[in-house]
Amino acid sequence: MLGLADPEPDHGPRTDRSATSRMCAVSREVRPVDELIRFVVAPSGEVIADLKRKLPGRGLWVSASRRAVAEAVRRHHFGRGFKRDVRVAPTLAADTEILLERSVVEALAMAAKAGQVVSGFSKVADALERRSQNPIRALVHAADGAADGIRKLDAMVRQNNENSGDFAEILIVKTLTSEHLDLALGRSNVIHAALLAGAASKTFLSRSQMLVRYRMADDDGAADKNLDKNSPI
Repeated sequence: MLGLADPEPDHGPRTDRSATSRMCAVSREVRPVDELIRFVVAPSGEVIADLKRKLPGRGLWVSASRRAVAEAVRRHHFGRGFKRDVRVAPTLAADTEILLERSVVEALAMAAKAGQVVSGFSKVADALERRSQNPIRALVHAADGAADGIRKLDAMVRQNNENSGDFAEILIVKTLTSEHLDLALGRSNVIHAALLAGAASKTFLSRSQMLVRYRMADDDGAADKNLDKNSPI
């Protein structure tokens, strides 16, 4: 459909639910919506990120990349795209990354409430050994965790993946710090967690991938490498 390639703002989240791709306001490349971030103008006149694509009003789409958002701010793409005076914080790119981090933390908390998270080195190691009883979708490490514990659990994951049989391979996720994991799981000093299969876990992984893409999309394809089954997210 021609409307999918329209660089103008959309007409609102309810009128464009069927759209699977949009044009980036910066690069003017048509990309899948999962690789873009929707921005809207708040009642205060300030441009904000609409990560869930549900906020009312017209939306302008930008590639899910910190560099692209910073470029949109620097080159005044939002004012031109919305065709009105808008307020754009110079820190919008950093603010958007914080929102993405928060959405990942919230998704992990929801997965924990759904009983789809096991935390602590010993419990994670035990879960890996008992994988046949509870399928594990991903191993979550704090980005600032000690290398020794991460290395030991990663070795178990590699062994599991090599002998996966009918099981899906286990992803390795390193998008959050220990402080983030503490906040999500409601306990202190969380460094390792295992993510069990389930709908809430799937949401967490999807949001983690978006955060990785935002941070690394401009780094010579590093984002694609980090989204690989055998590489850390």
